[in-house]
Amino acid sequence: MTTKNINSEKNQSVDHGSAAFVAKYAGRDIQAGVITATMAIPLSIGIAMMSDYPIQVGLATVAFASFIGFLFAWFRPGNFIGAPGIAAGLAPILAMGVATFGIENMAFVIFMTATFQALIWKYDWQRYLLKAVPPYLVEGLLAGIGLKIALKFLPFLWMLPVGMAVSEEFWTDSRIQVIVLSVIGAILFLGLFKKFKDTKPALPYFALIVFGIAASLFIDVRMLKVEDVEFNIGLPIPDFDSVYLWVYAIFFALMLAVVDVIEQVMSNAAIEKIDPLKRPCNSNNSLLSIWVSNMGASFFGGMTNLDGLAKSSTNRLAGAYTKLSVLVIGLLIAFFVFNVQYLDNLPYFALAIIMTFVGVKMVLGLLHVATHGPYAVLLATVCGLLVFQVGIFEGLIITLVIHAVISYVIFSKVESMPAGTIVRKYFQKFKEDKQEIN
Repeated sequence: MTTKNINSEKNQSVDHGSAAFVAKYAGRDIQAGVITATMAIPLSIGIAMMSDYPIQVGLATVAFASFIGFLFAWFRPGNFIGAPGIAAGLAPILAMGVATFGIENMAFVIFMTATFQALIWKYDWQRYLLKAVPPYLVEGLLAGIGLKIALKFLPFLWMLPVGMAVSEEFWTDSRIQVIVLSVIGAILFLGLFKKFKDTKPALPYFALIVFGIAASLFIDVRMLKVEDVEFNIGLPIPDFDSVYLWVYAIFFALMLAVVDVIEQVMSNAAIEKIDPLKRPCNSNNSLLSIWVSNMGASFFGGMTNLDGLAKSSTNRLAGAYTKLSVLVIGLLIAFFVFNVQYLDNLPYFALAIIMTFVGVKMVLGLLHVATHGPYAVLLATVCGLLVFQVGIFEGLIITLVIHAVISYVIFSKVESMPAGTIVRKYFQKFKEDKQEIN
């Protein structure tokens, strides 16, 4: 029996309805949803801030994507325990979009991103993307983005409260107090994470938030201030004043779509490994849920989403078996969308610890590249540095060009292969992949 037939039988053996709800797992799924939401709320706030989006919009995107993910799990499940949300890896890309096009035009960019993703889903093109962009370069891309995130939130660890006069002297009493709280919070978070990451992954986030809120009752620290934005449902029509912006917006949306798709496929591969019932993932179904969520979000000015590995792992370890847990996550986050005043009790230094940790973890993802060999490590590192220094889109393109040149030199000089044969050899892998699927 071929591998394709085995996978087909495995997919047929899974009741699609079971992806959304199974009565005997309901209690565990509800518990998992509450625990995962505890971790997802501060993480989503930090990602929205990094993306230069209103926090309320970021949370609304997560809630909406969660509802769509639960709905689609009834008839087109992509995975069974993945938790959708805004991705840290896309935050600097979105921030670059906001700076370039303006927040008022980002709805159109997200709409076009969803359109490209719909085409990728329709024709099952994600398999070609994974052939064109090696996974280790994606790790390098995320490492560069992670470095941006860590450095963005690092100053929050010693940020003074609002309204306090800034002294020429750095080491003031107020600054020392904030730094001490940040150090204690970081030790608490990292200690709990190390001890409970495989059993109670939300505990470090919950404990840090409680510590931060308690500390703010006695020590004056900068607190989060969430503005209550007005949601307007409408067509994502842009207002560009030049042809250049139209063209750049299209290519920008394409880049965003490709990175989003590749991240989702990689997340699905990891989610499949941690599924408690070893159920197979269907990445194309996941892409369906993603592009529908993104397209829907564009009508209220929302962000992009995917099934993030951090939230999905937390969901699994918290006891999730079906997407009912995702519905619970969506309901809890929706509560804070309509009651943002409760988020004003969150200290900046606690958010900074979480987001700096996320950024460092993304940088350390380069360690996974070691399994691909020294060349992959070197190229992924170059990609990360270029993404950080030059730009996300530019860094990835430059690295792909470097990779192509090195490959050409190796085949032409070392293996004495003619240029025409090299080109045919490159495109042959796409043809072979298509034959395997057919």
